[in-house]
Amino acid sequence: MNLVALISPSGYNLICEFLGANWYALVASAGLALLVVIHIIYAFWLTMQNRKARGSERYAVSEKPKNVAWASQNMLVLGIIVILGIALHLLDFWCKMQLPEIMEKLGMHVDPATMANVANGIFHIEQTFSNPEFVVLYLLWLAALWFHLTHGFWSAMQTMGWNNKVWIERWKLISNIYSTIIVLGFAAVIIGFYLRSLFGCGAAC
Repeated sequence: MNLVALISPSGYNLICEFLGANWYALVASAGLALLVVIHIIYAFWLTMQNRKARGSERYAVSEKPKNVAWASQNMLVLGIIVILGIALHLLDFWCKMQLPEIMEKLGMHVDPATMANVANGIFHIEQTFSNPEFVVLYLLWLAALWFHLTHGFWSAMQTMGWNNKVWIERWKLISNIYSTIIVLGFAAVIIGFYLRSLFGCGAAC
């Protein structure tokens, strides 16, 4: 969906209009939000359980364990960065697009200028990614997301028991490919619109 913005601005805005605050989009958003909250709670609970199980022994470790991925040792920090990135994304887009529509449907007053752009996704992308500070913040978010996904994907397979010597390496390869495609897709939109802003041609480029 987001890559459409690079190809057809009008097509992207049609997608935004199709989603909006329609019931199916709201159900999907609520379901996704619930899954994210459950994941965050479970991750913190698991981290606390691991620390409790190790007790004071964790302070005696003087060397980093060998053959343990960097992402594995820093999943909590990466997760926090991902959460902050989600919050930023919600402020930059959801609060300016779907939220005003919801508020209007509930009979609340919404600024007419805000309502005029609720389905204008291209406008919001241009506004956000013409600012180099936001470009850097979003790219840092995507970098953290890449590490989080690459470890989380194959780690989930390991948790489910699909981790024999042959398949664990395959899962790691699949997770790297999948995560790289996802992150590069989002990064292409960010960098593409930033470069367009530098040349002053906006979505017309």
